[in-house]
Amino acid sequence: MDSGLLLICALTFIIHLVGTLAYAVRIAGTRTRRIALSLSLFNVLILVSRTSNSFQAPLLAKRVEQNIASGATSGVGDFRWLLTFATAATLAGALLIPTFQRLLSRWVEFLGASRSPGAILRRAASPAVLAHVREAVVFPRWGNIAKLRSGRHIPWSVAALNTVAMAVWSVGVFASLYAGYLRPELRVTASQMSAVVNGIATILMFAFIDPYLSLVTDDVAAGKIDESYFRRSVVWLTGSRLIGTILAQAILVPASLWIVSVAEWL
Repeated sequence: MDSGLLLICALTFIIHLVGTLAYAVRIAGTRTRRIALSLSLFNVLILVSRTSNSFQAPLLAKRVEQNIASGATSGVGDFRWLLTFATAATLAGALLIPTFQRLLSRWVEFLGASRSPGAILRRAASPAVLAHVREAVVFPRWGNIAKLRSGRHIPWSVAALNTVAMAVWSVGVFASLYAGYLRPELRVTASQMSAVVNGIATILMFAFIDPYLSLVTDDVAAGKIDESYFRRSVVWLTGSRLIGTILAQAILVPASLWIVSVAEWL
């Protein structure tokens, strides 16, 4: 793996890590009863993710163009590596959810008390933040995972939709760029098809998954359902997200072939 691919893999890792840690925001919001403030603080990481996304696609597109210009006929190996890093980032995010939600809960409570964004920035930049991180570090308890099927959790349909949505979203940009290897003369048209592929995942996430998770979050904050159900639901969603990134490996080539056929039809 060369340095250029390693940089793109690192950006992919950041994007999927932040996406997975979003589940921790819900937990922090329900425990502090400050859901809006938790989401507001998390927007800082969202900016980091979007910045990474802004650089990832152009860098990868340039790499594809250079490989095609040099006579390469297949660059599927690059995309396999990128999806592997997406899976690794999702797994890392799952392991960091307990730690991250503790840190975020502490910062939410501090901001709620001080009511000064500048104060939390100074606190985050101070050496004391290292002590806070050490105190917050905790790994997921195996007991919580072992009890996944012992009680009620999110519907299977929601978990399945989350798996499909993550598989499609993970492969969207990659499939459209890999289609450029399959039909170099249509690579510009194919690259624009990523919006169509990602649009399918976006519809699934914002029409079915996110509303359900928001409803559950509000119910926990209101005391209508217990936190154990919510924790099991988060574990199921995180697991389905991980499976989705693995499934993306299988649909990469079929999705690229579909994009090529659509580009030819257009």
